[in-house]
Amino acid sequence: MTILSFDRTHSLSALFCLALAVQAPAGATITATARVKGAGGVEASAPVTVTIDRFSSDAERTAIMDALKRGGTGGVKTLLATRDRIGSVQIGSSTTPVKYAYGTPTADGRLITVVTGSPIAFIGAAAPGAGDKTGFDLGLVLLEVATSGSGKGEIVPAAKVKIGEKGEIVTDDYSSEVVHLVNVTRK
Repeated sequence: MTILSFDRTHSLSALFCLALAVQAPAGATITATARVKGAGGVEASAPVTVTIDRFSSDAERTAIMDALKRGGTGGVKTLLATRDRIGSVQIGSSTTPVKYAYGTPTADGRLITVVTGSPIAFIGAAAPGAGDKTGFDLGLVLLEVATSGSGKGEIVPAAKVKIGEKGEIVTDDYSSEVVHLVNVTRK
C-alpha cells in the first residue's frame, strides 16, 4: 500500500477535502496522452478523452468522503453504484463511465478529480504471477488543467482507497507503474 505522492495527495484532497470550492456550472471535455513505462523499460502511450457532462456538488463530495470513512473502497463503490453516469473516460477504444467529477480552482487553472465506479484497466494483469484484482474497484483520473497551454495529470486505472492513520488519503494501485498524463488540454 502506498501513501500518496505529493501530486496524488494534492489532487485527491480536491476529491475528499471538506473546504468549500467553486464548482463549474457546465461540463468539460479534456484530452491528453497517457504514458506508462513498464519495469522492463517498455513504453506505451494512448490518447485519453475525459468527458464531464456536469461537475459533482459539494454535497456529493461530502457523501463520497463519508462513504470512504465508513467503508473504504467498498463504501465508495456502493455509493457510486447509485449515481448516474456524468461523463466518461476513453482510453484508446475502451470507455468507462464517470460517476464523480470535482474541480477546484488553482493559481494557474483547475484541478479536476474524476472517479469511475469500476476499474478503467488492470495494467499487468496478464503477466505471469499477476496479483489478485479483488478490491481494486475504482478508477481515478487526476487532471491539472492549465489556464493556457497544456497541463498534466495521472491515471490510477484500478485503485483501492482508504483513510490512513493520520487522516490522509491512501491509495493502493493495482499496478506498480504510474500512468502519467501529458498534453492535458480542455476543449
